[in-house]
Amino acid sequence: MKKRGQEPVKENHERWLITYADLITLLLIFFVVMYTLSKIDANKYYAIASSLAKTMGGSQSIMESGGPSMVPGASESKELDTAMENLEQQNMEKIKRQIQAYVDENGLSGKVTVTIEERGVVVSFQDVVLFPLGVAELNSSSREIVDKVGAILRQTPNYIRVEGHTDDLPINTSRFPSNWELSLARSASVVHRLIAYSGISPDRLSATGYGEYRPRKPNDSDANRQQNRRVDIVVLRTKFRDVEPEAVHELLPTNQPKE
Repeated sequence: MKKRGQEPVKENHERWLITYADLITLLLIFFVVMYTLSKIDANKYYAIASSLAKTMGGSQSIMESGGPSMVPGASESKELDTAMENLEQQNMEKIKRQIQAYVDENGLSGKVTVTIEERGVVVSFQDVVLFPLGVAELNSSSREIVDKVGAILRQTPNYIRVEGHTDDLPINTSRFPSNWELSLARSASVVHRLIAYSGISPDRLSATGYGEYRPRKPNDSDANRQQNRRVDIVVLRTKFRDVEPEAVHELLPTNQPKE
């Protein structure tokens, strides 16, 4: 029985508004996330995916394999990876066509070859095209060739590696004690030219010297040795960029003193 003078408890008929407001908030968040995913940038996605792969296992196998996933959106991510690979392959083929057209137009066939390998596009110059025997400086005609090729390579954001190769004939001068130094000096000359006159960013380039230890053919004849004396410009596929060292200085404070 109610006590005399006690006011009756009023029933709150507006409590449903709290649940409704929570539902609307969740729906808003859901659609914001869906909109963000629909506007994902392919390059940013690949960078994030590569970073996660290295953090969780040191390779990209977690992204490239594993079969069908029960996680919503996983199949779409795999399709995005495939689409990016196809797009890069088309870009590689375009670069090859453009360089090959330049080679054909200028009578360089047989001295300059352009191929697409697993690692990317490889533009291979016999040493007679760029350098006299035992020399690491580009002359006027070879500088023009490097500039023309560099203008084509500037279109791609991929890393570019310049590789110097020699034959097995020993060299021992004050500047080049061995073929290591000669091959590296030649690749460095090409890299400096690409930076100075083709406008390619230095952080995309690297120079490597292999000496006589990566021959195409056995060094048992003058013709074979000439094939082995070469400079290769390699446009690396995106999947190989994880093996390239990162720019650590970007992670340091801006006021960090330089050594």
